[in-house]
Amino acid sequence: MHRALPRGRPHALGYALSREAPLQRVEECVLNLGKFHNIVRLVAFSPFASSQVALENVNAVSEGIVHEDLRLFLETYLPTKKKKVLLGVGDPKIGAAIQEELGYNCQTGGVIAEILRGVRLHFHNLVKGLTDVSACKAQLGLGHSYSRAKVKFNVNRVDNMIIQSISLLDQLDKDINTFSMRVREWYGYHFPELVKIINDNATYCRVAQFIGNRKELNEEKLEELEELTMDGAKAKAILDASRSSMGMDISAIDLINIESFSSRVVSLSEYRQSLHTYLRSKMSQVAPSLSALIGEAVGARLIAHAGSLTNLAKYPASTVQILGAEKALFRALKTRGNTPKYGLIFHSTFIGRAAAKNKGRISRYLANKCSIASRIDCFSEVPTSVFGEKLREQVEERLSFYETGVIPRKNLEVMKEAMVQAEEAAAEITRKLEKQEKKRLKKEKKRLAAIALASPENSSSTPEECEETNEKPKKKKKQKLQETPQENGTEDPPVSLPKPKKRKSFSKEEFVNNDLETANNGNLPKRKKSLTKQEPVSEPEEATNRSVPKKKRKLSLKEEPLSSGPEEAVSNKSSKKKKKLQKLAQED
Repeated sequence: MHRALPRGRPHALGYALSREAPLQRVEECVLNLGKFHNIVRLVAFSPFASSQVALENVNAVSEGIVHEDLRLFLETYLPTKKKKVLLGVGDPKIGAAIQEELGYNCQTGGVIAEILRGVRLHFHNLVKGLTDVSACKAQLGLGHSYSRAKVKFNVNRVDNMIIQSISLLDQLDKDINTFSMRVREWYGYHFPELVKIINDNATYCRVAQFIGNRKELNEEKLEELEELTMDGAKAKAILDASRSSMGMDISAIDLINIESFSSRVVSLSEYRQSLHTYLRSKMSQVAPSLSALIGEAVGARLIAHAGSLTNLAKYPASTVQILGAEKALFRALKTRGNTPKYGLIFHSTFIGRAAAKNKGRISRYLANKCSIASRIDCFSEVPTSVFGEKLREQVEERLSFYETGVIPRKNLEVMKEAMVQAEEAAAEITRKLEKQEKKRLKKEKKRLAAIALASPENSSSTPEECEETNEKPKKKKKQKLQETPQENGTEDPPVSLPKPKKRKSFSKEEFVNNDLETANNGNLPKRKKSLTKQEPVSEPEEATNRSVPKKKRKLSLKEEPLSSGPEEAVSNKSSKKKKKLQKLAQED
């Protein structure tokens, strides 16, 4: 009998588990939906909660790690008797991890790929409520997010720029050599003795551009010629050779073409120097240890040949040793001859300084240290050149040991010193980064302040608008206060302006007195209100009438603490209030 094959698979929507018939029948029914439904049955489906959760699960599956969601899904829906279950998994890495952690027997390869193809083809029919369009959208979105997560990197530690710059540097060297040889041959018709005096290509092009017609060269131009050649003897030799040259005469048009072409070669050589400085700065950021050990140019060539710094870090030391000599290696393996001892690392100074019998030994040792340096650069958080300098010291000691026999230091001692210095260097780098961040924030603040000052129209309009908004309610209050005396026949705007505040306070005090006295006598606040309302209407012409409510307010303020007494005291005091108010009215 064939055992049923439960098969777990991740999808863009979630995890699914299906029970499948014997494998021979499944192969026949992959393309037929009806037969496939009869054979493959969906046991469980666990959708992802969000796109972030889906991305985490897919990253875990691609790295061969059993995610907690997958663990919970398998433990929930698979039977407890693990020996009776055979789980089909498409990826051998995740299959090995499931078998190791959960104990289920997993099968990969062979016919499992055909089963996966059929399930992917009919997955939207196996899950209820899922359409083909929604499944395609989910797969597309998860694919984009997965690709973005894989592509994310630190901008300051990009090795692609190193690969392109070292390739361009090599191409520029070839082009400059070719063009300079063309200038030598072309200008040699007119001044053939200059080729033997100046050997450097860029310097030759500069001198040819400066001299032009050799007959016009005289002692007045000798100082400028010394600045170009950086040597007084050479400048004097050029002047003497120009006077007794065997070259042919040249026309002005030919001379213009030679000068323009030599200027192009000079500009290319200047760009080559700037590119070299750029490469050194990038190598100090991306691979400081490797550049300190073997040099920027050789380290960049190793990274470019490996494809990336990560690939170089994954290579063993034996591969790093012969990296760049693949043709010689395969030729030696084919003819059963001697394999090459070194590849690109031959351009380092250590192998050239070693004796012929020690070149193979020092190349093996140097490749070992290069492999260590590349791994430190690839996986360290803070890039530092301390380890590269210490590894370089070890190579120097080993080279002196081959020559003189002086025993070098042990690797453990050197690495302990390197760790201490690396911690100090990392702390210093973090301090510098903090200072740079502070400077950047200060510049940002200054820039924002300059922008705010540069827009005077906006800044001037905002306070005026604020003043207008503040003045509008005041004007409304003044208008209301002026309307009340005009209705009564009075025209005293200066006297009426300060009184609204006092009336407001008076109304509040009166409101407090009313609240306190309502429990004892409910008629008193009504009489007060009636008196205050009648007095300005009865005598509006005299300004002395304005003082009456002030006295009333003083009296009410003095009598507030007594208003909370017993009923008899309240009645006596109310009668006293009436008498005083009557006297004041008679005096008016």
